[in-house]
Amino acid sequence: MQTIPHTFPRRFLPTLLAAALMACLLSWADGSPAQAAPLAKAAAPGQPGDPNIKFVGRWDTTSSPTAYTPYWAGAYYRAGFTGRTVKLKQRGTIDLWARIDNGPVKFYDDVKGTVNLTPTALSPGNHTLQVNYQVVAGSYKGDAVFQGLVLDSGATTFAPPAPARTVEFVGDSITVGTTSSQNARTAYGWLIGERLGVEHTQIAQGGACLVAAADGCVGLERQFTKLNPNAATPDWDFSRYRADAVVINLGTNDVGHGVSTAQFQSAYSSLLRKVRAAYPQAWIFALETFRGRFVPQTEAAVKAAVAGGDARVSFVDTTGWLGSGDLSDSVHPNDRGHRVIADRLAPVIAARIGA
Repeated sequence: MQTIPHTFPRRFLPTLLAAALMACLLSWADGSPAQAAPLAKAAAPGQPGDPNIKFVGRWDTTSSPTAYTPYWAGAYYRAGFTGRTVKLKQRGTIDLWARIDNGPVKFYDDVKGTVNLTPTALSPGNHTLQVNYQVVAGSYKGDAVFQGLVLDSGATTFAPPAPARTVEFVGDSITVGTTSSQNARTAYGWLIGERLGVEHTQIAQGGACLVAAADGCVGLERQFTKLNPNAATPDWDFSRYRADAVVINLGTNDVGHGVSTAQFQSAYSSLLRKVRAAYPQAWIFALETFRGRFVPQTEAAVKAAVAGGDARVSFVDTTGWLGSGDLSDSVHPNDRGHRVIADRLAPVIAARIGA
């Protein structure tokens, strides 16, 4: 190969190099083929990873790029989509609730594979979808694994309207909604979230205690920071969403597991500190348990937090909120009882967060 000699003075070399570098930068900026490294390919519309699908609650979105798994009660997702039909891809058998636009909520019992949510085609245009999986005592009944949506040919997704605030409800089977007609959907936390127009999460487990017990009672003082209520790892990434308010309703089950009053108060103070570390600006509401258990200790933990400088935590006196007609058994509220709690508690939360 013949080498062509340089014909320009060496003093021009820095200028030429600078010009070449600027040309490369301009080429990168306008997206021409000179771009050094292509951007990561976005997920196809309707598939896990599609940014237009909003997953609310604690979802495992990192273990598999093609399958997202929710944990705790009341997790759901919302998406906007175009076209006239939508189907849901489920890995295994599961019970779920789905709502399209502002239509009725429909229950799908023991479904799997490709689940047709629109046996009757919708009108053309934009639509919204919300899906949550049915829970029994805090555990998902079946295989709660989302593998994507099936849309019409040429259809796409869009970001649904997003509430500006989030309220998190921490508790046991009462917060899960056990014995109510639709479990998490008819529990007071879900009802309050929908009433206030906020996102809502139920970090709740059936049978849970505040204090972890040797006989296996899940202790939320320990598990609050975890992705999965029943696993020690991994920790939950609290940067995934920010709660503007956190409602704690714990202590009903600790009595049956030998927890002392001193243990309970210490653990409650520890949980308050963990919630505050997770959500520095949230208002924290510590509910008196509806059966009146560990009330002095709950209130004392709140007073200690306030005395220690936390001005955004308060004790909520629930005395007399529920009557015998509001319970399905001696412990759990029925649908009416959850509505009663929502009627009482929603204004308390709204007054603090401006919802």
